[in-house]
Amino acid sequence: MIISKKSKETIDSCRFCWMCRHTCPIGNATGQERNTSRARALSLSLVLRGSSELTPDIIDNVYECALCGACTKECVTGWDPVAFTKEVRLQIAMESKSPPYIEKMLDNMEKSGNIYGIMSFDKNLSREIEALPQKADILLFLGQDARYKAPKAAVNAIKLLNKADVKFTVLMDEPDSGYLLDTLVGAAEETRQAMKKAAKVLSEYKTVVAFDPADAKTFLREYKEWDIPQSADVVTFTSFIEELIGNGKLKPKNIHKTVTLQDAAHLARDLEETEPFRKVVGSCADVKEMLLNRRDTMWAGNLLMNEYIPDVMTKVASERWTNAIASGADALVTASPSEYAVLSKCKPESMELLTLEELVLLSLK
Repeated sequence: MIISKKSKETIDSCRFCWMCRHTCPIGNATGQERNTSRARALSLSLVLRGSSELTPDIIDNVYECALCGACTKECVTGWDPVAFTKEVRLQIAMESKSPPYIEKMLDNMEKSGNIYGIMSFDKNLSREIEALPQKADILLFLGQDARYKAPKAAVNAIKLLNKADVKFTVLMDEPDSGYLLDTLVGAAEETRQAMKKAAKVLSEYKTVVAFDPADAKTFLREYKEWDIPQSADVVTFTSFIEELIGNGKLKPKNIHKTVTLQDAAHLARDLEETEPFRKVVGSCADVKEMLLNRRDTMWAGNLLMNEYIPDVMTKVASERWTNAIASGADALVTASPSEYAVLSKCKPESMELLTLEELVLLSLK
């Protein structure tokens, strides 16, 4: 297995350290030591030393990591388990050892343009997109999860910008940001080409509003690390809505719901953006903070991993619902369409689940 010296050093450092084990959302949900960064490093150290082969079980374990960065954030010595996990995923792909469930998603991407293999488009979303101008200075970039798995959230995002009288457009044929390939196979040439293709499309606009935190993180951080130039001003959907409220284009009223917030890891940890979400929600409702918030947020699952370990994603989301209920709030609000979709699978009857745009729309009525 060929990986960088830095990743080898990280594996050696992590394999006997338990410092971050309590922060892993997968490990907490399954109760299995194998799902922690320490256990993953231990098994990979055996491969590097020739004591074990890269077996299907070890490969599965590499894909059980959420890449949420909770372990990296917790490490006081500065090691990054996410980095070695992504490097190993690349090596797995290069050795043609990707598991069938990953190969299926990669095949879907090639055939249909999305990992889910969905060929049709939601009618309501199509209608909203077609009603927008084809040309505008502002592009709302929806992302694959919202477009194919959470179209209601995408529709509400469009409606909210229309309420603010924003002149914008949405692409019917939207390219992949590169996030999904970066997650599945890491720093492969296919990932670079996907990012370059998306960057070329984005460069046609002055401002790109990234609806999905995963895409925002890819545009704002990964493109810089990959040295992929882009001329557009990329902003997160949360910060864009905060600005619209700040300049009076949106005037929400407090609807006196008591809500708690599910911080998206890509926003809170990767981009270190936490306050725009709170300012927007705080203008619409009364906020009670949940255990593990802001940069300490506990990831609540995603649609990508729901494709191959759906039971685990339900457990992860259920853990977060336990925290939400303990906050004493009546509703949980999320800015991630992916987390929203997974959280909705196990929503308790005692609580309401809202997307950020849904909450703001309610406050404008």
